[in-house]
Amino acid sequence: MGTILGSSHAGLFTIAIGVAETCMALWILTGIKPRLNAICQAVIIAVMNILEFLLVPGLLLWGRLNIVFALIFIVIILYNQFVLNNINNPQA
Repeated sequence: MGTILGSSHAGLFTIAIGVAETCMALWILTGIKPRLNAICQAVIIAVMNILEFLLVPGLLLWGRLNIVFALIFIVIILYNQFVLNNINNPQA
């Protein structure tokens, strides 16, 4: 975080991201508007990984290849919500 925003803001943003991730987890557990939740997750993961790909690829576990794993994760999230949930619950 410090590499992107500077070390003076890194701590605050790290805490803010942790709080936001906790809120997202609670949103998932409540089951409220699951399709919107899946879309938000996909967009957040995509934006985060694109920024990291462009700005700090050396900090990623698999370098620039990390974006492939992020894309796979996004596909799994969207497939689960929009395909599997329609098969198991057609009236939703």
